[in-house]
Amino acid sequence: MYKRGHFGVAMLALAPITFWLLSTGFPVFGALVAGTVLYLAMLPDVDHRVPGVPHRGPTHSLLFAAVVGAVFAGAASLVEPVLSIAVPGGVSMVAFGFLLGFGTVVAHLLGDAITPMGVNFLWPHPRTWSLSLTTADSTIWNWGLFVLGVFALAAAVALAVRGAPI
Repeated sequence: MYKRGHFGVAMLALAPITFWLLSTGFPVFGALVAGTVLYLAMLPDVDHRVPGVPHRGPTHSLLFAAVVGAVFAGAASLVEPVLSIAVPGGVSMVAFGFLLGFGTVVAHLLGDAITPMGVNFLWPHPRTWSLSLTTADSTIWNWGLFVLGVFALAAAVALAVRGAPI
């Protein structure tokens, strides 16, 4: 999947979360989560810029997702004592941080899992999972996922603002 497709998958993953956050009275968290997920949508592809790290190797795994989640949780643990912020769902800020970091990477992995190259979710185990629905460079799929993601996220915001029941 290319950048546009990954943004589409990220927005598809964000839509129900954004709806929930907005409709339960957490618009700031909704914007923070959406901004974070979209900003880091391409994080696993950092492997393109790191010498010696194969593409779709360690940065395309659940282990990497957990590491990113742990970094987010660590940052949240530093911020939590300073800022008194109500966190949605009654979870701690640390748990929310972990889920945000972990989920951001997993959204990227799901986008790559639809391509024939697949994803090695359990790296360093050698098995790769692929749905083989499309090639990564498919213009139709990349644009289609992007448009679908924009529509889903916009619909989630519109429904939450109108007060649609959860």
